[in-house]
Amino acid sequence: MGYPNDGSDGVPARPHFPDIELEVLDHWRAGDVFAKSVRPREQATGEFVFYDGPPFANGLPHYGHLLAGYAKDVVPRYQTMRGKRVERRFGWTTHGLPAELDAERQLGITTKSDIERMGIKEFNEVCRGTVMRYTEQWRAYVNRQARWVDLDNDVRTHDITYTESVLWAFKTLWDKGLIYQGHSIAWYCAHCETPLANNESNGRMYGGDTLRDVQGTAVVVTVRLDTGELLRVAAEHPWALPGMVAVAVHPEGEYELGSGRKVTGAELAGRRFEPLFPFAEGRANKVIVQSYVDVSGDAVPVTPCFEERDHAVAEAEGLGGAYLVDATGRYTEDAPPVAGRTVLESAAIVLDLLAESGALVSSRPFTDSRPHCWRCDSTLVQQAIPSWFLRVTRIRDRMLELNKQVTWRPEHIKDGKYGKWVGGARDWNISRSRYWGAPIPVWRSDDPACPRTDVYGSLDEIERDFGVRPDDLHRPYIDELTRPNPDDPTGKSTMRRVPDVLDCWFETGAVPYASVHYPFENAEWFEANSPGQFVVEHEAQTRGWFYSMNVLSTALFDRPAFTDCTVLGVVLGNDGQSMSRAKGNYLDVNDLFDRDGADAMRWFLMSSPLLRAIEVEVTEEGSRTALRQVVLPLWNTWSFLVLYAGEEDGRTRTDPSHQLDRYLLAKTRDLIEETGRALDEFDMSRACSLLHSHLDMVTNFYIRSSRQRFAAGDREAVDTLHTALEVLCRLLAPLLPMISEKVWRGLTGGLSVHLTDWPSPEELPADPELVRVVDRVRLVLSTALSQRKSHNLRLRQPLARLLVVAADAGEMAPYAELLRDQDNVKAVEFSADIAAYGRAQLVVNARQAGPRLGARVQQVIRAAAAGDWAKDESGTVLAAGIALEPGEYEERVVADGADAVTALPDGTGLLVLDTDVTKQLADEGFARDLVRVVRQARKAAGFDVGEPASLMVELDGEHLARMRAHRDLVLAETSVERLEFGPVPDGFAGRIGDGAAVRVGLTKVGSAT
Repeated sequence: MGYPNDGSDGVPARPHFPDIELEVLDHWRAGDVFAKSVRPREQATGEFVFYDGPPFANGLPHYGHLLAGYAKDVVPRYQTMRGKRVERRFGWTTHGLPAELDAERQLGITTKSDIERMGIKEFNEVCRGTVMRYTEQWRAYVNRQARWVDLDNDVRTHDITYTESVLWAFKTLWDKGLIYQGHSIAWYCAHCETPLANNESNGRMYGGDTLRDVQGTAVVVTVRLDTGELLRVAAEHPWALPGMVAVAVHPEGEYELGSGRKVTGAELAGRRFEPLFPFAEGRANKVIVQSYVDVSGDAVPVTPCFEERDHAVAEAEGLGGAYLVDATGRYTEDAPPVAGRTVLESAAIVLDLLAESGALVSSRPFTDSRPHCWRCDSTLVQQAIPSWFLRVTRIRDRMLELNKQVTWRPEHIKDGKYGKWVGGARDWNISRSRYWGAPIPVWRSDDPACPRTDVYGSLDEIERDFGVRPDDLHRPYIDELTRPNPDDPTGKSTMRRVPDVLDCWFETGAVPYASVHYPFENAEWFEANSPGQFVVEHEAQTRGWFYSMNVLSTALFDRPAFTDCTVLGVVLGNDGQSMSRAKGNYLDVNDLFDRDGADAMRWFLMSSPLLRAIEVEVTEEGSRTALRQVVLPLWNTWSFLVLYAGEEDGRTRTDPSHQLDRYLLAKTRDLIEETGRALDEFDMSRACSLLHSHLDMVTNFYIRSSRQRFAAGDREAVDTLHTALEVLCRLLAPLLPMISEKVWRGLTGGLSVHLTDWPSPEELPADPELVRVVDRVRLVLSTALSQRKSHNLRLRQPLARLLVVAADAGEMAPYAELLRDQDNVKAVEFSADIAAYGRAQLVVNARQAGPRLGARVQQVIRAAAAGDWAKDESGTVLAAGIALEPGEYEERVVADGADAVTALPDGTGLLVLDTDVTKQLADEGFARDLVRVVRQARKAAGFDVGEPASLMVELDGEHLARMRAHRDLVLAETSVERLEFGPVPDGFAGRIGDGAAVRVGLTKVGSAT
């Protein structure tokens, strides 16, 4: 019957790829192909474990998810074809502020007091109902992009099994002494009433910059020392001055007191001063020396409530703290003049108070770059709050050691952005004063006189002490679990849970073990498959998810969480800015899917610099380019095979006799090895480059050079292309999963290319020498075609001669006929006499030669540029009399400047193309243009390949005479049996030569004209 073998009706020459993709998706669903691809453990060669960075479940998918989703699909598909069992469970981050803010919007409330008035139970039920409301939109999005992932057996961070593993992690860290509670400075959002993790308040989050310029006022004030003298103090944030407990000076700084006397900072150490405000009486109110103070500037305030450094200094100096701000970011009654005011809004009142007291010396406008909340965009303030912390500083050095075991792509992330972040890591504030999250499993006595702390790491432990086994670990249910304090002999005090919940980054960092309910289930499996083998997310996750996973894995297991990490760049809109619905600077993903197909978008993104953590603008042209350069060439190759195979399918053949067939199979074998090596290293963009280059070779070299053999019914050619295309489809399967599926099933009739094994190089014959020589021939041909283009000489215009000049020119001589036909020249000649047309040039590699030669490398470079170099009898290259070693130089052949001479791109030879077009050559070119028009007319009229026809050609008189001389060429090249010249009123119109109009009419042989 002939191709196609998938039951479809023919292979359209002009396919609509989105329709083909939908057909493939239906086939996968009907055949349950994804489930079949996940091999049973006993049939697999091993497990491949990757972790799915869980998106916030209450948001809709966007281009960033699309990019990461493609990468998360390519690698598991490849590893599955390699024989691995790859479970793919979709992950959701279902806890945290995004879910709470979404619930607040739905309820029309804005503050924590609103939540507590309505009740934590009711609020958390709204959160529970909102977090999964976009599930179907995600399912449609993920399925349409052809990502195979289990959305039914998904991982949700609010599930009780997941949360139990999180509690185990907290308890284990507590037992190791890595958890503590204390006042510490953290960036705080007054609107959300919660601190933010370091990674959330530093730099970029989800493609947006968290830093903004904020206008403020800088001041200089004076404090009166215990001697009555005045000391100047410079403050950039006057709103923080109500929290001042001391002033700091540089020990070697010189300070002029109000009396005119000058003293050093060391002399001021320990001096007391009158507080700026009456409510600050009773604080340390003294001068301390600190080396961080500008040696040439004024003294500076120490405000441990608002500055991390000041907080550390206050603790070290025993100054005590003034914690004057509540959970809403407002001053408390301990600072009466500003009580009830938000910290940032209090600046004006503070300035008035300073002016009234006479302490204000000067003020000036001040621009401060401050982080903003990435959730609600409120300005953040550093604030001292009671929180629970993980002692990252204790394991920081170990994290850096373990980081040596991780392969990062791009490599510079390892010791750069990630390594530097770890090197400067501070203790992690893991608690949030919120509601919808995993509970901090700490119970404390409510009577300070009878202190006791209990920490729980499992449901069993909770049931043991409280007599009930919770089926919901959320607030308020977990808060309702109380019991008498066992250490209180009076029996009056009660053990109550601390009200905080865990930072959602702590929860997502637990993905490796919590997703499998370790250690309560799957303990043996986890220990055998940790660390995971692959993670991929955007660059911001170097401070987010990647970091939190490695903190916890280091602290819990003393190993990294993963061994390989690919860091993605930020997807930008078509104007180079962050994508924004308001700006309208991007095309909707679904519109692109409907226009070009999801495979084209996959290829564009996977082949882009985004895979090297580089920002890339996503324009409409991106997927169109992928369609034009990869998807269409693959389809056209398939269509070509179907056209020339006829009624008999090709078969697998590995022993063809023709050199080009053997070359194609040997090149495909090399492609198997190189593409496999790239994907083994998770280098998806390099795999795309290799496959694109191979497709270009197949369509623009092999098929073009073999067209006459196919037209003549050469079954070896058909079998060879069938064999190479089947292997190519398997290689393309992870990167073009739907279109490669369609072609492969048409070739073989099998259920799915994704159920096959990755090709083995041994399936095809190796012939490195043949590949080397034909690759050289291809280089010559592509250079010759480029030379034609530079002279505005179309390919159908014959030329007289092409001369190939190279040391290995003789090796290419057997391919003279191929070069003659493909470059459309009358003669191809070969010569090794490079000196007759060019010269050898020496290029010095300074990076390689410099370390050995030192300063002499510049002398060598100047000599090479001047041509002052030679080879001695042993072949050693000498420049300025200095011997160079292999790798320190490159010899290149350059042209002598003649217009018709061109150097090969690799510098190994020259081409001399005769560009003189005689009248005879011009007339033949005219006839070949007519052949093109007739072939187009045959295709438009639905003629089969080789089907005989009668041809009528209408041309003006001048061009008609030129055409008659090449009548036989037209007949031979167009399967025409009879050619006549005359009027063709309704024929196929075209242009030939220098734009001459032509009209042709075709009729089948035997039919009326």
